[in-house]
Amino acid sequence: MTQKDKKAAFSIYLYLGAMFITSLVVSNLIFQKFFFWKPFGDVTVFGAPLFEISVGILPYPITFLITDLISEIFGKKKANQVVTAGIFASVFSMLIIFVANVVPAIPDSGINDEIFTKVFGLSPLGVLASMLAYLFAQYIDISIYHFWKRLTNGRMLWLRNNFSTFSSQLVDTLTVVGLLCVFGVLPWDKFYGLVISGFIFKIFIAALDTPLLYLFVYLLRKRFNLKIGEEIPLD
Repeated sequence: MTQKDKKAAFSIYLYLGAMFITSLVVSNLIFQKFFFWKPFGDVTVFGAPLFEISVGILPYPITFLITDLISEIFGKKKANQVVTAGIFASVFSMLIIFVANVVPAIPDSGINDEIFTKVFGLSPLGVLASMLAYLFAQYIDISIYHFWKRLTNGRMLWLRNNFSTFSSQLVDTLTVVGLLCVFGVLPWDKFYGLVISGFIFKIFIAALDTPLLYLFVYLLRKRFNLKIGEEIPLD
């Protein structure tokens, strides 16, 4: 690989990492708003509508698509580095919000202290729950992805993409909803409904992102003349 190709590959990795971190941080900031997505009528699970979910779930599947793409093209080490950077970014963003929440608003401020606290005040608890869930889920996702990649000698991309994502999303959903209930952010009577709704939604999105993964992997392999299973060394 030429030096020019290495620079191009690093730029792609950098932008993928930026998209991953942005999706993660934004999902932590907006999680308190819930909406009802109604594709199956009035189906309920444990008394809760099937798709009554947090808007924070919307950007979250993007992170798994990106880590699978980085795993496929750049390897397990680089995928884990992005995950670790995402944890740092989440913690750092919460420190900024904490300081912003402590600083008193002036009388003429467009947003007063009460509104600001209502919107962002629970974010540290949400981020703590999300980070713990995310930490387990992403490392599980990457490990399972590479397990299947080794087992299939780099073939059957759909298998490792879906198996890794399904397993990690189950861990993520159980952990984050459970911790939010423990912290008192959500009532326990919402637990089963939100877990099942969130998991089914994530599986649905994961299935939809498989063609996108195939497309991006195809384009990157063609751009850098990679064989099936071959990775780009950035170190």
